[in-house]
Amino acid sequence: MLQSGANEAVGVLQAPEGLAAVLSPLRRRLLKNLERPDSATGLSRRLGIPRQKINYHLGILERAGLVELAEEKHRRGCVERYVRVTARAFVISPGFLEGLAADPDSLRDRYSSAYLVAMAGRAVRDVAVLRERAAEHRQRLATAALEAEISFASPADFRAFFEAVGEEVLRLAAKYNSGEAAGSRRFRLFAGLHPVITKTEPDDNKEPGSPGKTGSAARPR
Repeated sequence: MLQSGANEAVGVLQAPEGLAAVLSPLRRRLLKNLERPDSATGLSRRLGIPRQKINYHLGILERAGLVELAEEKHRRGCVERYVRVTARAFVISPGFLEGLAADPDSLRDRYSSAYLVAMAGRAVRDVAVLRERAAEHRQRLATAALEAEISFASPADFRAFFEAVGEEVLRLAAKYNSGEAAGSRRFRLFAGLHPVITKTEPDDNKEPGSPGKTGSAARPR
């Protein structure tokens, strides 16, 4: 199923039917055009696609949990259904891959991109499960996130910064860790560093030395 809600900014696709639903270019187009509630008739008028075809694909999206009923309007003896997207954006949970998902516990190089990707994937998978459980109990899930952009003068500075962050995290963990105290709840913290993407896709396709690239600025980002 899809883990999301009517007011969610991001929905997480966790089941085969959700992933299959978004593989269709037409269904992705419908999702992009449902920034506000609309009906099959309205979408047909805007996109120039037969209403019956749109109805069929909206049904698939609704069964997968990517759209939901917003309201019904009675028009000329018929009921017109208006649907809306259940989230403003979607990501795919690595949990969908089951045993094929990357496991950070099997990777030990903290400076490898594979380790960062595996940790990020596990966070998406775990938070998706916890959001669904919280929603079932009508509770708010306790989460927090932070990010910052830093320019390092050298690889040595990069490593030194990360080591310092690690030492500070361990110090704070020891300070605030309540162990087995009654009512305590375990949380997982992870942090990662990666280069900032500074080029658009068309820029990446230009040959070194072409307009818009000069010298060392041609390095991939």
